[in-house]
Amino acid sequence: MKKQTAIGIGAVMLSMLAITACGGNPDGAKPATGSAEGSASGKEIKIGMMFALSGNEAKMGQDMKQAAELAAEEINAAGGINGSKIKLVAQDDACDPQTATAAANKLVSEGVTAVVGGYCSGAAIPASGVFHQNGIPMVVTAADSQKIADQKFPEIFMMNGTGQHQAQKATEHMVNKNGAKKVAIIHDNSAFAKDLAEVTKKQVESAGSKVVVFDAVNPDESDFSSLVSKLKQAQPDATYWTAYYKGGGLFIKQFKQQGVSGIIGVGDGANDKMLIDIAGKDAAEGTFITGSPAAEFLPEAKKFIDDYKGKFSQEPGPYSALQYEGIKVMADAIKRAGSIDKKAITEALAKTDLKTLTGQVSFTPQGTLTKSNFVVLQVKGGTFAPSK
Repeated sequence: MKKQTAIGIGAVMLSMLAITACGGNPDGAKPATGSAEGSASGKEIKIGMMFALSGNEAKMGQDMKQAAELAAEEINAAGGINGSKIKLVAQDDACDPQTATAAANKLVSEGVTAVVGGYCSGAAIPASGVFHQNGIPMVVTAADSQKIADQKFPEIFMMNGTGQHQAQKATEHMVNKNGAKKVAIIHDNSAFAKDLAEVTKKQVESAGSKVVVFDAVNPDESDFSSLVSKLKQAQPDATYWTAYYKGGGLFIKQFKQQGVSGIIGVGDGANDKMLIDIAGKDAAEGTFITGSPAAEFLPEAKKFIDDYKGKFSQEPGPYSALQYEGIKVMADAIKRAGSIDKKAITEALAKTDLKTLTGQVSFTPQGTLTKSNFVVLQVKGGTFAPSK
């Protein structure tokens, strides 16, 4: 989910191939496996993690890192996986494709058995290519660009619904529930946001409504006066912001100040209560949010929330539950594989059918979540609440 154009990702993919090629995989050679072959019993199992630990999205990355630590601590306290303890190895991808490629190669060099993580799609896309080339299974816990699945890498499994799923939920809310005939869609040219915007546009039009404004902004933009004036003239029934919460909060504030018609909502890149702080409580009121299930709205997650707060003295973030359960899903696959052989783990992941806090997890042959987990929230009284 990060600010990177398709051209930029393409260039990074080329550089990624060069970097990986330099890592010592000659034609016909077996992918690097480190210590991941054979039985796991009595050994440490290194599970890599990647998300932003610096930059604008560092808060999300830190939330996810802490959730993973809690999951690993619980698994190890219960005896580990087949007698082996989990050792987490984290790398900062800064939500940047080039940084992500280097971070992924670093995890490969450290001999990780598997990887669980991924918040920004723009970082997850090239990183997943590195893991694919090295045969390393990865559970992507938050990034949800359709482009991740479109790569058709057999080692990559998405714990979050795809952009297709989210676009469908947004379209249902705007068109079916609220009767929007004219829709505006705004993105920031990042891989995730642009992908979601384009898919939503197709689905809105297929539902019989018209997209009257489809525009992109600079990722670091703070003055949306020109765009807001354009929207006011277009008089949309619904406006959907597919980028991140920092710009989203400022956009909502200016949208409301200028009295633009219709409802306004944001995608899951802006699914953070900082959105309300930036927009202001009054301006944010009524904003809808399409997002994956956060712990606070999951009846089964009370113990997880209490344990998380007890360990870190703060509430879990919007993707904490997915990361927590991503570690559990990977641990389950390694246990069923009976070893830390990467191919065996990949095959076990493909057969996953596990009840988690965030719902039943199983995967399609494309490595995507079998059933969409997206929900619609709404800002009510200065906080998020399920939309009715």
